Amino acid sequence: MKKQTVQFTTASTTLYFDASFKELKEIVLQQHAIIITDENVHQQHASKFKGWKTIIIKAGEAHKIQATVDSIINQLIELKADRKSTLIGVGGGVITDITGYVASIYMRGIAFGFVPTTLLAMVDASIGGKNGIDVGLYKNMVGVIRQPNFLLYDVSLLKTLPEDEWSNGFAEIIKHACIKDAAMFKLLEQNSLQKVQKNKTLLSQLVQRNVKLKIKVVQSDEFEKGERRLLNFGHTLAHALENQYALSHGQAVAIGSTYAATISAQLLGFKQTEKVLAVLEQYGLPTNASFDTNKVFAIIAMDKKRERDEMNFILLERIGKAVVLPIPMNDLLHILENL
Repeated sequence: MKKQTVQFTTASTTLYFDASFKELKEIVLQQHAIIITDENVHQQHASKFKGWKTIIIKAGEAHKIQATVDSIINQLIELKADRKSTLIGVGGGVITDITGYVASIYMRGIAFGFVPTTLLAMVDASIGGKNGIDVGLYKNMVGVIRQPNFLLYDVSLLKTLPEDEWSNGFAEIIKHACIKDAAMFKLLEQNSLQKVQKNKTLLSQLVQRNVKLKIKVVQSDEFEKGERRLLNFGHTLAHALENQYALSHGQAVAIGSTYAATISAQLLGFKQTEKVLAVLEQYGLPTNASFDTNKVFAIIAMDKKRERDEMNFILLERIGKAVVLPIPMNDLLHILENL
């Protein structure tokens, strides 16, 4: 187990790479810890939860809502959780988002950490302190930014992932490469989903590379006033599509990235759109979708990246170099209608 502590504005997070779930007992006091997980993860890894106080919720984005939060809080009260308790989210992005949110508001804030069990959660969702829930079709509309005390990475947990969940994670890895890491983009071009799955060393290296990339961005702009916005590449359209069309997060991000690359070509002269599309398809991700522009735009209009009559849209100058471009909302609607 490799240990590394990173400092944010008001808190620090300890990362445990190449770790094992059983080493969780070395990080937290088991008698003061409560695990939050979902039915799917609990079923796949039931033996790992023995001896741990565990709250199990229904799986899926549809349950990332206030009613689930209320249910968890009631169970925490029944378990007599206090300010010395630690919540541990074991699961994918929905679990990490909800766990961090509950921990931030229960008794005005208690300690929490994550054991991500999906590639998407490992490289993206669990990192950076964004915790929250959805409100209707509006993703992550309510939440807080608060850093976890620790992140434990056990890549053996990925063995039980279905194929589409692997692709889901690669949508965010490809996004990171597009905005910040041209060398990693080449590495992705040279490999495939199957090669990464079979090569534990390569998988572990990719996870660590993406974790460190995202952490560096978050450290420079924890509360998303500038550079952290780049991490939203592909997400403006993705969030509008995801809940409305019941897409997975990775599918939605892949489609959003395709359109963002296309808009980059129109507005910034980006010349590598085909490369972006080819890599997305190489890792089993969609690059096209039919959707109702007006319905999708109505969701986009409530996006957190909108400031008054402009959307801070993330575009590419080249692979490895992203920029924030404010686009007037009327212009953005016109662009979407003509894509």
